[in-house]
Amino acid sequence: MTSVVTLALTAGEPAGIGPELCLQLAADAREVGVVVVASADLMAARARQMGLAVELVPWQPGQVAETAAGRLSVYHVDGLASDQPGRPDPGNSAYVLATLETATRGCLDGRFDGMVTAPVHKGVINDAGIAFSGHTEFLQQLCGVERVVMMLATDELRVALVTTHLPLKDVAAAITPERLGQVARILDADLRTFFGIARPRVLVAGLNPHAGEGGHLGREEIEVIEPTLSRLRAEGLTLTGPLPADTLFTPHWLDQADAVLAMYHDQGLPVLKYQGFGRAVNITLGLPIVRTSVDHGTALDLAGTGRADRGSLDTAIRVGARMARSHREARP
Repeated sequence: MTSVVTLALTAGEPAGIGPELCLQLAADAREVGVVVVASADLMAARARQMGLAVELVPWQPGQVAETAAGRLSVYHVDGLASDQPGRPDPGNSAYVLATLETATRGCLDGRFDGMVTAPVHKGVINDAGIAFSGHTEFLQQLCGVERVVMMLATDELRVALVTTHLPLKDVAAAITPERLGQVARILDADLRTFFGIARPRVLVAGLNPHAGEGGHLGREEIEVIEPTLSRLRAEGLTLTGPLPADTLFTPHWLDQADAVLAMYHDQGLPVLKYQGFGRAVNITLGLPIVRTSVDHGTALDLAGTGRADRGSLDTAIRVGARMARSHREARP
């Protein structure tokens, strides 16, 4: 492994904006080595469609990734069925998953220092008859880990989630002492390993309005959250809460914290996305590898128009490289 960080970048849904965001990277020189894991034919076709003068350089394990402006390394993956912008094809689903597996295996084998993912279209993959609930669960299975944690971050704020894509009616039952404990431990450990924070300070949101109002607005804080946080503090974790979510996201609290742990998806992420949409990054914690992603979807309506903004991809690459360097330093 060279001193230069090398990241695998999966191009995502072929009909979406992922391929062109990858191509846009070649507009500038890069300090980080980026290898686009995708069909070389797809990347060439999208470059022609958009009139982009990008030299696509075939990449194989052991080679140095291109970093010069105008050049982009591509690790070819077979199986592309069609490449029409804005027109998703379920026939591409196996190919899309193959790009993810190729990048993940490359990270596990040490060929890459981490991976960055452009958006995929879960519905199209499911339409192909393939059970797929998202990047996070797919990578969890490939890496063979029991629990992963979704965290979104900007330069100013990090928000991790105890539960992710669940109907609101199922959230309370899913917040168990075991789950909360696992998520909090992963968050603490990975803030140390991947972000170099010696003693992470985490604000924990309550589940109910006003964090339960002493039991008058729900007893989950009293019966589950508070006892679990007490046990975790005894293990050495620095946790504040449970706090009312409507006042937690204020400078009074955030100025003394490294991350927020929210109980469910729409408790924490609307605040973060309002604060930094387009420059936020989605991070999967709990994996033995670095994985970051953009904070937006496939944007089929923008595909091929040249109007897609690569700001979130730039952030995902920058944060992924920083995490990879910290991971290197943390390893014996």
